[in-house]
Amino acid sequence: MKTEYFDELIKLARKSFKKNEVPISAIIVKDDKIIAKAYNTRNKTNNVLNHAEIIAIKKASKKLKDWRLSDCDLYVTLKPCSICENIIKQSRIKNVYYLLDKPTNKKEYYKTKVSKANIYTREQIYYNILHDFFKKKRDKQC
Repeated sequence: MKTEYFDELIKLARKSFKKNEVPISAIIVKDDKIIAKAYNTRNKTNNVLNHAEIIAIKKASKKLKDWRLSDCDLYVTLKPCSICENIIKQSRIKNVYYLLDKPTNKKEYYKTKVSKANIYTREQIYYNILHDFFKKKRDKQC
């Protein structure tokens, strides 16, 4: 998992925000190369299916000329909704990584504003990767 993927997600989310869309973005990676990028366009298109994940999957499938994306990873800013989860499973994407979990209530978005002093997102993600790596390694030894 490379940090430039997260940088790209944030760049796309900002672009989405500027276009008055819900700032959710997604990229699909195969062999360490970004093959598809997208952000939500539901508001612009008035199409409920235009979630970032779905648009990225369509672009990747078109590029690879195959609906099966089993050698691909999906990176997304927010944990996929149930609609997207099902489409991701159907497309056979290998791994899904996301920056933030979805709150139980959308009003949670209004409660906390992140200041520059509190930007630790990459460090936390990296810590989790290390944690998972060593846990997996430990589990194999047992």
